[in-house]
Amino acid sequence: MTKIVLNGDFCHASKDIRPISGSTTPNSPALVRSTAMDTAALAENLARVRDDIAGVQVKQGLSHLVRIIAVTKGHGAEVVKEAVHAGLTDVGENRVQEAVAKQAELVGLPVHWHLIGHLQTNKAKLVPGAFTMVHSVDSLRLAEALAGAAHTAHGERLSVLLQVNVAGESQKSGCSPEEAPALVERISALPDLSLEGLMTMAPFTDDARVQRPVFEKLRRLRDKLATPARPLSELSMGMSGDYRAAVAEGSTMVRLGTVLFGERAA
Repeated sequence: MTKIVLNGDFCHASKDIRPISGSTTPNSPALVRSTAMDTAALAENLARVRDDIAGVQVKQGLSHLVRIIAVTKGHGAEVVKEAVHAGLTDVGENRVQEAVAKQAELVGLPVHWHLIGHLQTNKAKLVPGAFTMVHSVDSLRLAEALAGAAHTAHGERLSVLLQVNVAGESQKSGCSPEEAPALVERISALPDLSLEGLMTMAPFTDDARVQRPVFEKLRRLRDKLATPARPLSELSMGMSGDYRAAVAEGSTMVRLGTVLFGERAA
């Protein structure tokens, strides 16, 4: 049985597991490597992550649903199948073309596709009908391009998140926290988009004392900008190395790849 260990501002899981590749991530135990032929390994990793999330929520007095977005970038369509068979209902991809190619191999698979990587405006036309949600809207120009594409496709409103670069890292996309209020107002007014919340990424570190303030700032920003008509209920924050800190600060969606599937093959 997984043991939840509470340690300062975050928790981690410790458990004797069956190592395959010995791959690790910051803040994570040794992982079982998951391949298309190793459903048991993925199930074991997923159970560990769910235990982690539950342990953090108990400590913080939280009970809301945290959706796991299985990040399948760099993996084949077979891994997406394995994720669904393991009970995951949401997968995340960084590149539109890679996702669309997998979708062509997986017609009829009951899964929601999330675009989590940076999106160029000229590729916005490929998004409607291919993705349930876009996590990485970082400008009004991109939002308007997506709205135009959704309108042309005559489909449902496209769900989006505003990406905010809370940490102010130059190598990462996202608007600044100061730009967010005006962008939330403008994007919310686009009839073909549904602004569901905010997304951010913390600096790459295993120090929860660095991670948590970033996630806290996004949560506080959301609370400031939310209204009854625009609740901004989704907070997409937390990846394999920092999802515990993100959950502690109220994340509703964590984007996990390595902690589920192991390191991608070179």
